[in-house]
Amino acid sequence: MKSLEVTFVFFYIIALFIIALDQFTKWLIVKNLELGESIEVIDNFLYITSHRNKGAAWGILEGRMWFFYIITIIVVIGIIYYIQKAAKGKWLLGVSLGFMLGGAIGNFIDRVYRQEVVDFIDTYPFGYNFPIFNIADSALVIGVGMLMIQMLLEERALKKEKSNGENGTHHS
Repeated sequence: MKSLEVTFVFFYIIALFIIALDQFTKWLIVKNLELGESIEVIDNFLYITSHRNKGAAWGILEGRMWFFYIITIIVVIGIIYYIQKAAKGKWLLGVSLGFMLGGAIGNFIDRVYRQEVVDFIDTYPFGYNFPIFNIADSALVIGVGMLMIQMLLEERALKKEKSNGENGTHHS
């Protein structure tokens, strides 16, 4: 039982690390850059740009903070539930949920205390002006990507198990 508790604690530590990193980087941006100010990191590819977002990705649903509060609370409760119920013995699932939990809470903190989200990672992949984002957004995307990998691995394992069972090679 002790190692199981350590596992769950590890997933929450990941979330706390992401929240701390997200909030620290946002604090640095707010304290050191004027809104709209930009610092070139890699010419024509990566900039640190002080930006605010009152909506979701690409500014959708701008100004509907009540909606984001409700959705985030539901998502956070769901993630915690899945960490407790489904991540047992599944490190990739637990880590992915930890990333998603940290990302969701990171942006939630901004929405509650600032009524907007601080964004600053400004990229131009292949010349496309990608929407400016932050550490919390990155953690959410990475978490979802890891969750998709976990799901693919589980699906592959189920197919293999089913195949072995049909071939009479399954051992109980």
